[in-house]
Amino acid sequence: MSEVVEAAERLLTRRTGAPVTLADPVDLGGSGRSVVLRVRVAANPFSLPRTLVLKQVPPHADRRVGFRGAATDDEVAFLREAVSYQFATALAKDDRPGAELLAYDFDSRLLVLSDLGDATPIATLLRSDDTDTVTNTLMAFAQALGRMHAATVGREEDFAALLRRAEVAHFADAVVEQATSALRGLPDRFATEFGLEVPQSVVDRAERAAKLFTAGRFRAFSPSDLCPDNIVVGDEGVQFLDYEWGGFRDATLDIAYALTSFPACLCKAPLTLERARAMADAWRAEVVGMWPSLGFDEVLAERLLDAQLAWVWLSTYLFVPEDHARIAAVRDHHLSVPWADALRSRWALLADFAADTGHDDIAGHARDVLERLEQRVGD
Repeated sequence: MSEVVEAAERLLTRRTGAPVTLADPVDLGGSGRSVVLRVRVAANPFSLPRTLVLKQVPPHADRRVGFRGAATDDEVAFLREAVSYQFATALAKDDRPGAELLAYDFDSRLLVLSDLGDATPIATLLRSDDTDTVTNTLMAFAQALGRMHAATVGREEDFAALLRRAEVAHFADAVVEQATSALRGLPDRFATEFGLEVPQSVVDRAERAAKLFTAGRFRAFSPSDLCPDNIVVGDEGVQFLDYEWGGFRDATLDIAYALTSFPACLCKAPLTLERARAMADAWRAEVVGMWPSLGFDEVLAERLLDAQLAWVWLSTYLFVPEDHARIAAVRDHHLSVPWADALRSRWALLADFAADTGHDDIAGHARDVLERLEQRVGD
């Protein structure tokens, strides 16, 4: 902890040209090998905030050739996060989706961020017994997501330039790699794990959905890891944390991620078809000025169904067959439930949405999988 504070003091001293002293570090908990601290600015010769957040990924001996001679996966994730914060900080203040990047150092893998204060994780609000609190939280999240997307449309080349400058551009996007691999492998897994043959129309739609990660008509910036523990509500409204896999992709993937109850973790959000429709409309209201075609219900429904199918398939790929190491790694989230409950919720939401929009093939496929999941848990 002291080494991170000392590194931040050196960085800020270089940046401001005068000594900076940081005190009272508090461990905020990091992911993987990262260290995340809140510190008080004890000596502040310039207009630094009273408190800061420090995030560091310490150097590691196990390095991959390619980045400045070598890099680990953790370091590549750090660099992508640094670039994402650079990009987001360059936005107008009202459009910024999270903390401001105040200083960074690629060599020491250190970020100095503004402190969002004692914001409340959105997961805490979603566990409320008050129906209005839950509904208002989901609507605020959808609106904030839409505002972020609307503010970043057309700026992909700016982001790509930052990636190139940080020498990260030639590394594959791990999220895209995992998604495309999983979607290709799911039909065989449905056969071996559930004894189900996926209808060709569903396979065709899944293949189209996979392209949302690399192309699509509605591309915008995404933090990519939209687990509820990475979203907070504070004085500045809904804010997004953790940009380790930040990048550009079709924005319908982000809103669909919420509509399918955060499928990369074991969270089960209090979602119904009615709430999902309202969230989709709240998101659309923020982005339709940039993408007028989404004003047509059938266009929105088709794209959301593609994205939801992709996420529910990916979630199934992650947790079936039961991967105990994976489940243990994600079980500490605030909304976590047993894997079978999480998957049943996602497939039920997909079945309801597909039936509501007249896609009987997707609805039937989802109900078939639900039936097999029930049998699997009962055995």
